[in-house]
Amino acid sequence: MDVPHPTVSAAEAITLRPLPQIIFASRWLQVPLYLGLIVAQIVYVFLFIKELVGLVQNVMTFDEQQIMLIVLGLIDVVMISNLLVMVIVGGYETFVSRLRLHRHPDNPEWLSHVDSGVLKVKLAMGIIGISSISLLRTFVETRSLGLPGAQISAQGVLWQTIIHSVFILSALGITYVDRISSAPKPVHHPNVN
Repeated sequence: MDVPHPTVSAAEAITLRPLPQIIFASRWLQVPLYLGLIVAQIVYVFLFIKELVGLVQNVMTFDEQQIMLIVLGLIDVVMISNLLVMVIVGGYETFVSRLRLHRHPDNPEWLSHVDSGVLKVKLAMGIIGISSISLLRTFVETRSLGLPGAQISAQGVLWQTIIHSVFILSALGITYVDRISSAPKPVHHPNVN
């Protein structure tokens, strides 16, 4: 049998005692963190433009491997920037305050069903994507493995592969725990004679 919750007026619902009010208001301390991430994203935009200009200026002198490495670097920057947007927008919406973008034409679809669990899974998948691009760049560079001036070593490739595998296992674990914790509880119906 469900016990009805006591009704609370709007004025009573908004009024909090001092300590809960301070604790609840402390979420606004995260705003400078999100603003800092916006500054970091601006830095990534400058890095992207710098790399792109370097690619265009040297397109006639670079070989295919050099172009591929720069393009993979550009993709890496874009994926990190996407991750930043997810953290900034999703984190602010989840932990600080609603953005109220319901009727905005550019409202991201994923934002309508984001919570801390979904955000963790999306972040884990983003990190795996970034790690995949980085690992792909390393595999492209393995052509120079063992040559003088090589930027990577066999041990470095091994460790990067191990770390990437750990990221994948972590993401699977996070997804599994999120799925278990958000699964609907079974409803027990009394036996009817």
